[in-house]
Amino acid sequence: MSRFLSLPAAAVAACLLAVAALPAVAEDSGYEKQKVVYHVNYYGAKEETAALRNLQNHINAVGAENLEAQVVMHGDGIALLLYPDAVEGTKMQEGNANDEMQARIAGLKEQGVEFKICANTLKGRQVELTDLYDADQEDVVPSGVAELSKLQARGFTYIKP
Repeated sequence: MSRFLSLPAAAVAACLLAVAALPAVAEDSGYEKQKVVYHVNYYGAKEETAALRNLQNHINAVGAENLEAQVVMHGDGIALLLYPDAVEGTKMQEGNANDEMQARIAGLKEQGVEFKICANTLKGRQVELTDLYDADQEDVVPSGVAELSKLQARGFTYIKP
């Protein structure tokens, strides 16, 4: 009887060892802690989805705990967060924050990614924060391009997917 009881215990021990080995695998990947800024200033749900997929792949490779990531949006790029039905009354062609895009954004935010919105774009395109998915005043930066420069000066790697 004890032989049968030890089999589940051995399985549990093997799972625990596998989980314990995961951080070592991440360390062996050759990646150190990274700071990165993804620049989004274009229309197109397909392109914006690809940018978010690139960012998720980056997180998967490095580990969320090893990555400080921001997405800076200005110009057409705020379409990423713009609700599709909020276009009327703005100077935007489209809004891409449908349910699927919202799920992607929420998943990235849960992993520590910050999304920064250009105040100049909000004003110039007549977009209110309430027109944007999960955005509040602390997400707004005075200038998207100035924010990109500031982050690069602070050691963030610039990526334009």
